Amino acid sequence: MTGAPVIAIDGPSGSGKGTVGRRVAAALGWHLLDSGALYRLVGLAGARAGLAPADEAGHARIAVAMDVSFGSSPNGDQTVLLGTEDVTAAIRSETAGNRASHVASFPAVRTALAGRQRRFARPPGLVADGRDMGSVIFPNAVLKVYLTASATERAQRRLRQLRAQGLEADLASVTREIAARDHRDTTRSVAPLIAAPGAVALDSTQLTPEAVVARILELARQRGVGS
Repeated sequence: MTGAPVIAIDGPSGSGKGTVGRRVAAALGWHLLDSGALYRLVGLAGARAGLAPADEAGHARIAVAMDVSFGSSPNGDQTVLLGTEDVTAAIRSETAGNRASHVASFPAVRTALAGRQRRFARPPGLVADGRDMGSVIFPNAVLKVYLTASATERAQRRLRQLRAQGLEADLASVTREIAARDHRDTTRSVAPLIAAPGAVALDSTQLTPEAVVARILELARQRGVGS
C-alpha cells in the first residue's frame, strides 16, 4: 500500500498512545497520524452542522469533504485546523470524544476516512496511532504496537488531562465514560479495537511515557528502521 515504513500504535482511550506516538514521530523525524483526531473532527463538524448523532450518511459526507490540517505549536504540541479555525482544544473535550466514539462505529465514515489516513504514509516514514491502524489501515506496518493500561490508570490519566484543561470532572464519571467507550470500540461491527496480528503488547500502567517511547524505538531498530 505504501513504500514508506509505518509504525502503528493502537490501544484504548487513556493508554497513552497519543503522547507516545507524538514522541516517537519526533524522535524519528517521521510524519504523524492521530487518527482519533479525524473522528473527533467528524463528530465536531457534524454537531456544528446540526446532524443527529445517528445520521451516518451525513457524517460520512462530512468525512469526505472536511478541510483538515495538522501542525505544531511553538512548544511542539499538535495543532488541528478545521478550515482556518484552530479546533485543537474543542476536539479534546469529553463531549467530542464521546461523539467521535459514536461516529467511529459508522461503516460509511470509516470507509470515507480510510483513504485519507493512508495518504499520511509518505517518506521518511509514519507513526500512526488509533484503534485500527495495525489491523485495518496499515496491516503491513513494519511495527505494530498494542498499548494498554489498567482501567483505573487510564481513568486517572484522563481526569488529569481534563483538569489541566480547566474542565470540571470527577473520577467516577470519567471511569464510566471510559468503560462505555471501551465497550463501543471493542464491540462495533466494523474495525473493532483489537490487538492486530503480530502486534507487540505493551502495558503502560507502571511505565513512564519516556520508557514506552524507548521500548518502541528499540523495537523499531530491531526491525531495521529508525536507526
